[in-house]
Amino acid sequence: MIEVSSIYSAGRVKQMALPSLSRAFPISSPPYLHRPCAVPVLRRRASLVGALWVLSVGTVAALAYRTGCAQSHRRFFPFLRSKFVSQTTARNLHATRMEAASTTVPAIVVYVTVPNKQAGKKLAESIIKEQLAACVNRVPGIESVYWWDGKVQIDSEELLIIKTRESLLNALTDHVKANHEYEVPEVIALPITGGNLKYLEWIKNSTREN
Repeated sequence: MIEVSSIYSAGRVKQMALPSLSRAFPISSPPYLHRPCAVPVLRRRASLVGALWVLSVGTVAALAYRTGCAQSHRRFFPFLRSKFVSQTTARNLHATRMEAASTTVPAIVVYVTVPNKQAGKKLAESIIKEQLAACVNRVPGIESVYWWDGKVQIDSEELLIIKTRESLLNALTDHVKANHEYEVPEVIALPITGGNLKYLEWIKNSTREN
């Protein structure tokens, strides 16, 4: 009985000593138990990588735009062509218009058809003499198919291509109607939106103001 009690007491002493030992020597949790904390870290890293990628793309885009290399980067950045090239084109067109505004005037091309070469030559020369246009091109040998008097008509004609100021359209139209053989002569005007600046200046200097 004594030996059994001694063993029991010894075991009880061991059991009572364990809490004190755990307080004296605390045991930390294994590292793998803290792995769930890595998820926010990975998310922060992913956000950082995404931000760096966007910043790098923006930097390359800006460099490409400034150096005129937007077209060469279209394989890697397809959006550059539609955004930056369109902006560059619009800016260049605006600059051209601003430059031309001080030395040119709004100009037009006018189409007029005449029945033959003699009528075309006579009308073209009278237009130039009156300074109603800077130039008249005569295009012979055209064939016109049109509707007149309730049926289809086919005639050989000559086409006059007239370059002049937009402000002279009314005066030119009146001149053509007064010197044309047709009852309803063709006078069709198309705007000139651009071209050789020197040529547009020549149109202005070779025509009267009104």
